[in-house]
Amino acid sequence: MLSVHNLVVKYGMFSALNDVSVEVGQGQIVGIVGANGAGKSTFMNAISGLSKPTSGSLTFEDMDLTKMSAHAIVRAGVVQVPEGRRLFPEMTVYENLLVGSSHKRARAERSDNFDKAFSLFPRLDERKSQIARTLSGGEQQMVAVARALMSSPRILMMDEPSLGLAPIVIQEIFKVVTKLRELGMTILLVEQNVHHCLLISDYAYVVETGQIVLEGTGQEVLENPLTKAAYLGMAVQEESAST
Repeated sequence: MLSVHNLVVKYGMFSALNDVSVEVGQGQIVGIVGANGAGKSTFMNAISGLSKPTSGSLTFEDMDLTKMSAHAIVRAGVVQVPEGRRLFPEMTVYENLLVGSSHKRARAERSDNFDKAFSLFPRLDERKSQIARTLSGGEQQMVAVARALMSSPRILMMDEPSLGLAPIVIQEIFKVVTKLRELGMTILLVEQNVHHCLLISDYAYVVETGQIVLEGTGQEVLENPLTKAAYLGMAVQEESAST
C-alpha cells in the first residue's frame, strides 16, 4: 500500500535519513522504533509532505507522494497524528474534530466518522463541548487520533502516540491502535516505546542514526538480542548472565 525506497533526507550537510526503505501492506500495523533523534519523525514528515526528500521514492498505491503537496497527500488518504498532539487549544473537542473533516471526501463521511470516533473514545463524546487545553494529556491524545480519523484516512500514521502519557493511558492508546487494525485500518506506528510497539506490530523496522539496522515481524524484532540489549534493558547473552 505504501512503498518507501532508498529515502534520503538532508538538512544542509546533515543527513537525517540515509537510504531508508520501508513497505506497508494493507491492513497491517507496521512499527518504526528507535531512540530519540534516530530520524523517525523526519521519516513520517517526509511521507506527509512536510519535509522534502533529497532523493528516493515515496509511493502510495500508484501515487508519487514526492510530487504532491501536504494537503493533497491528506486528501489522498495518508493522514498523520503528529507528535505532541498539536491541537487547537482554545477550540472545543468538537471543533477540533471538525477541522479534521475539512476536505471534500471527509465532509461527505463526517457523520459516520463522528460515530466511529466517539465509539472508540466515548470520553470525547462526553467532553465534546470542552476546551481542548483543559483536557488531560491522555484525553488530548485521544482528540488528536480522533481528529485524524475524521479525515477518512486510508493509512493512519501515528508519531509517538504514547509520548508523555501515564502507563495506564498508554495501554488504552495501544488497545485503540489494535482495534483500528481489526476495523481494517492500515497503520504506520512510530514509537520510542519499543516493547509496546513491537507487541502489536505485524512488521517492524529499527532505525538508528537515520538508517534501518534491523527488520522483521514484530515478534522477531522483539526477540532479537540486539533489540533486547539496546532498547529493552536486557543482557545480550541471557544464558551466561543467569549462570
